[in-house]
Amino acid sequence: MSKHTVVEFKDRDIDSDPLTELLRTGAQSLIHQAVEMELQELLAQHSDRRTEGGKAGVVRNGYLPERELQTGIGPVTVKIPKVRAKTGETVTFRSALVPPYVRKTAALEAALPWLYLKGVSSGEMEAALKVLVGPQAQGLSASTVSRLKRIWAEEYQQWCHDPLDNDRWVYLWADGIYSGLRSEETKLCALVVIGVNERGEKHFLAIEDGVRESTQSWREVLLNLKSRGMNGAELAIGDGAMGFWAALEEIYPQTRQQRCWMHKTGNILNCFPKSVQPKAKQGLHEIWQAPTKKAAEQAYDLFIETYEAKYPKATLCLQKDSEELLSFYDFPAEHWQSIRTTNPIESTFGTIRHRTKRSKGCLSRSGMLHMMFKLGMCAQQKWKRIRGFNYLAKVITGVKFQDGVEVTQADQAAA
Repeated sequence: MSKHTVVEFKDRDIDSDPLTELLRTGAQSLIHQAVEMELQELLAQHSDRRTEGGKAGVVRNGYLPERELQTGIGPVTVKIPKVRAKTGETVTFRSALVPPYVRKTAALEAALPWLYLKGVSSGEMEAALKVLVGPQAQGLSASTVSRLKRIWAEEYQQWCHDPLDNDRWVYLWADGIYSGLRSEETKLCALVVIGVNERGEKHFLAIEDGVRESTQSWREVLLNLKSRGMNGAELAIGDGAMGFWAALEEIYPQTRQQRCWMHKTGNILNCFPKSVQPKAKQGLHEIWQAPTKKAAEQAYDLFIETYEAKYPKATLCLQKDSEELLSFYDFPAEHWQSIRTTNPIESTFGTIRHRTKRSKGCLSRSGMLHMMFKLGMCAQQKWKRIRGFNYLAKVITGVKFQDGVEVTQADQAAA
């Protein structure tokens, strides 16, 4: 039996794949062209510098030693040109595409925490990356990975203290993310908060180790956010089962509450037999997808009337948070898709949950937390601004919305 759980392809060490070789050659040519363009821009910036004889004052001066850049299709050789100034001053060419000392692409760096979450230990990391980028993978030994883990831990600690008062936070999403750990009797519960600022940009605000989503754990998270300068948001979205709400009412009592319809739907359907669930699910959709609050309330009353006699636990579950389930109607309709559920958190951590559930795990509690942080930061870079972000200023200034539509002074006078 192999000592590694990583399965390598036959003849992986031999460059026998013409397509991969073609892609690698094309990548090398593309990088060369891009770097040459950067160099030409630099030379153009200094084109006015001339020697006493009228010749160019800044010229090419050969190349730095070749180096290999590890990419998702294998190692690619890059050559970075040098320049020389004939007029006495110092001019240095630095490529933004291939910065000095970079040996691995950002995508490859992002692959490291994913490999951890798949259950690959430090001792197997080199073998795993050999499969990923080829036999010439360098600098990816267990000691290198351990160093990266220390860096991630330092980045996480710094991030936990970054100030938050430079932005005006409008919406918050909160959830508890559970991940199995091989060496722990209890699962890690990461308490996660995402916020959207006045420009519509979504950011992670907290990823902290909690105790079963208790009120005290959430209280500590919110107090830390407050100490970092976070203002009270206009609306918070989360699952109704969390201790988050009691803590929120204490720390940020002015923030309105919206229960997550995704969580609520799942909790209610669990109270029905499978044969009834499709019809009950449709009834719930007719509530939160109604165009007006009045229509939603009518669909709500119909659901209660339809199922209360036979399935009282299901209707009680719905009635528990009836007011907080419909808060979104008082906010711009363009934001409804975002604020009716905790999907910004669920979509980001869904894959992490899947991978940790299916692997034995190889991290401590702190290690898992740091991995979740690192993966979260990778995901955050790809987030787009919230739909209808131009309405956020009106939400902040207290403009009233009814059924997702702005209430004008004429509307108020008519009422």
